[in-house]
Amino acid sequence: MESSIWATLSSFAPYLVLVLFLVFLEQVSYLKKKSSIPGPTLTFPFLGNAVSLVRNPTRFWDVQSELAQTSPLGISANYILGKFVVFVRSTDLSHKIFANVRPDAFHLIGHPFGKKLFGEHNMIYMFGQDHKDLRRLIAPNFTPKALSTYISIQQKIIAKHLNHWLQLSASSASNNTLPIISLRLLCRDMNLDTSQTVFVGPYLTGDSKERFNFDYNLFNVGLMKLPIDLPGFAFRDARLAVKRLVETLTVCAEESKKKMKDGVSEPTCLIDYWMQDILREIKAAEEAGIPPPPHTSSTEIGGHLFDFLFASQDASTSSLLWAVTLLDSHPEILAKVRSEVAGIWSPESSTPITADHLRAMKYTEAVAREVLRIRAPATLVPHIAGEDFRLTEGYTIPKGTIVFPSVYESSFQGFVDPYRFDPDRFMDERKEDQVYRKNFLVFGAGAHQCVGQRYAINHLVLFIAMFTTLVDFKRHRSDGCDEIVYVPTICPKDDCKVSLIQRGAQYSTIS
Repeated sequence: MESSIWATLSSFAPYLVLVLFLVFLEQVSYLKKKSSIPGPTLTFPFLGNAVSLVRNPTRFWDVQSELAQTSPLGISANYILGKFVVFVRSTDLSHKIFANVRPDAFHLIGHPFGKKLFGEHNMIYMFGQDHKDLRRLIAPNFTPKALSTYISIQQKIIAKHLNHWLQLSASSASNNTLPIISLRLLCRDMNLDTSQTVFVGPYLTGDSKERFNFDYNLFNVGLMKLPIDLPGFAFRDARLAVKRLVETLTVCAEESKKKMKDGVSEPTCLIDYWMQDILREIKAAEEAGIPPPPHTSSTEIGGHLFDFLFASQDASTSSLLWAVTLLDSHPEILAKVRSEVAGIWSPESSTPITADHLRAMKYTEAVAREVLRIRAPATLVPHIAGEDFRLTEGYTIPKGTIVFPSVYESSFQGFVDPYRFDPDRFMDERKEDQVYRKNFLVFGAGAHQCVGQRYAINHLVLFIAMFTTLVDFKRHRSDGCDEIVYVPTICPKDDCKVSLIQRGAQYSTIS
């Protein structure tokens, strides 16, 4: 009996030795890459610190920030599922990464395992001339005329959802207590409704819209899970959902292409503006006897529409929630917003908010920009090093490293009294947005700087103007309610619990 046990153990011995050898090599490789920068001395074999990242991402990144502050370089290291990770706190070093001075230096990846999730041909992973060509094709989507079309759509949907929130809040009241509702999922639904309608308008309706919403929720859940691409795991569900979402958006692109081909129809949504220009490009190619230019097929456009949706959806939800949170805790700023908006637009006037109205709301826009600064929704912008890159005199980032420039950390560097919520910093008297421009990285920098940032700011200003004018609100405060959690962008820990009461007459003209 004893001999058989020893025989069994002996048969496993080579495998055990191999595993121990691989663990040893892994630790040596990690320590070599880490060099002298702060980070864990040893990491859990193969998994690294993936479990702590998934379990509590807020704490994980706080620790990386604390480590980076102990380094004269402003960086720290870690190890996640076989990937060496560098966290960058320094604004100057973040700009080096965003600038991507050599085409193969850094590639934006959007998510540590994004290529598996989004697909290889996502706009996020494009660079060089191909990326420039695509941005040129996208430019007509964000002209002043196009943005005016979107403003009309945005406020109709905001008004519709605000009325729905007020009804929910009223129905949740009981026993003379204040009604309390959580805004996170309500904001998410409103933003998904807004994005769908602005981007693809009438081309997504009925059952396809319901399925689209279901799939987008699967995608959102999978973003925050371990990248296990097997049946029954959230990551696989998310990957398959992305495939279906892109297929649906491809159909929308094809329908828009058919409509805009007549040369008479006016654009009613973003995809129409896009198709209008793309059809001209295709026609010019046909007349020249050459193939259609790249990025003009409905399949490619469907994929890029998903890129837009991903870029706008969760970031916008985060910003709206923090706007409510910060305005509730700063009543003097809320009063100034209400006063400015009342002098420019009133729901009793039965007129919609126009682009001219938004331009006149300078203080309200300053509030929106300060919300974005102090609570940057996408706190990190992951890149992967395509080659060994000398980041500083004392440290070279090894090829294959996932590098996380911290937009959030940059927002608190340079600005006067940076942890104070102070919209006046963005007004003409102080112009901190110009003086400390390099630290305002909420929309990124370099070749991949957000092309839709004016659209995003318009949406936040519209929401603040309408929400504060149409609604009296009060946060339901509890211990830790304003702590940051990742879902996957940042939001208040309590999902922004509030009570809402209608303020003035119901705004039904455009709702």
